[in-house]
Amino acid sequence: MKKMIVMLAVLSAVAFAPAFAPGQDYITKRLDKSPRHHEWTKIKQGKRNVETFIVYPEVKDKATAVVIIHEIFGLSDWMRGMADQLAEAGYIAIAPDFLSGTGPGGGGTKAYKAQGDITKAVQQLPAAQVTADLNAVCDHALKIPACNGKLTVGGFCWGGGQTFRFATDRKDLKAGFVFYGSFAQNKDNLAKINCPIYGFYGENDARINATIPDSQKLMKELMKTYEPVTYAGAGHGFMRAGEEPAAKGSANAKGRDEAWERWKAILKKI
Repeated sequence: MKKMIVMLAVLSAVAFAPAFAPGQDYITKRLDKSPRHHEWTKIKQGKRNVETFIVYPEVKDKATAVVIIHEIFGLSDWMRGMADQLAEAGYIAIAPDFLSGTGPGGGGTKAYKAQGDITKAVQQLPAAQVTADLNAVCDHALKIPACNGKLTVGGFCWGGGQTFRFATDRKDLKAGFVFYGSFAQNKDNLAKINCPIYGFYGENDARINATIPDSQKLMKELMKTYEPVTYAGAGHGFMRAGEEPAAKGSANAKGRDEAWERWKAILKKI
């Protein structure tokens, strides 16, 4: 019986590997040891409360706000870890849980029992609600006393697509950072973008990369800034996969390191 229980646990872990990726223990341990100030805040949006994880940098001057949009896997420990790393780099990192209030008992991502339920719930989120949540979170970010008034947004996978889409709605963004995300674009929508868009893509991700040429063409015609970079040998989700200890020396790890340095370099210039 014990062997069967162990085997079922292993199979379960494998089944959820894309979401509950290896390295989660490493991430939570790093978060526990972080010297930076972490806080959970409920941000009011209509009748909703958007649970939001905020991390503050240890700097003497006011800092740029970076709102990060989670993957299709919800507000995971990995996303909180990314927020902490952004704060370590000197930025106020704001990570909202777009599943707030949708889970069992009115909870968010953590309230769901299975990763498949999280994925399904994220896919069913109404675009208008996501936009309203983001606007509420961005408004809150700009009111943070330690914020210097500069607002950026970045997202991963599902969040990457949402970043591109949100840039068509939010006029005061200084930059949008799209990590391997896509969304159905047209000239009328893209014409509304006021900020530069920076793309981060893995070479081995044909599904997403097939959308890049059209984005480039339309953004160029509209005289908008869109700068995609494709990282050699990296796959979809390389920012998460490349961070895992077991990925050291891999194409995902190399792509992740290069993308991270590029992201920080761009943020520094804003």
